[in-house]
Amino acid sequence: QVQLVESGGGLVQAGGSLRLSCAASGRTFSSWSMGWFRQAPGLEREVVAAITWSANTYYPDSVKGRFTISRDNAKNTVYLQMNSLKPEDPAVYYCAARNGWYAWQSALYNYWGQGTQVTVSS
Repeated sequence: QVQLVESGGGLVQAGGSLRLSCAASGRTFSSWSMGWFRQAPGLEREVVAAITWSANTYYPDSVKGRFTISRDNAKNTVYLQMNSLKPEDPAVYYCAARNGWYAWQSALYNYWGQGTQVTVSS
């Protein structure tokens, strides 16, 4: 069984930065692709970043240039550095894992964390 635990959410002013972390259990972390998703009230869950086991990355246009995903396989941890946060970024941010290439569809991920809240004040 895989467990994912996010941390690092909180309240930040617009234009500020936050770094989210996702600690994963499991011996094969280095072979998984990882994704960060977010879901705001009333909206569908959407991908904000994804990374393969070989560090290929994907970002949607909405966060490209502001968010950076990275992973430390020795620590079984994936990170999401969020800079220049905007009023449209607040949401619950989720970490997800899948056994395969990265994907932007949430339904293709097998394991999910419990989420961490990000709030941006204007």
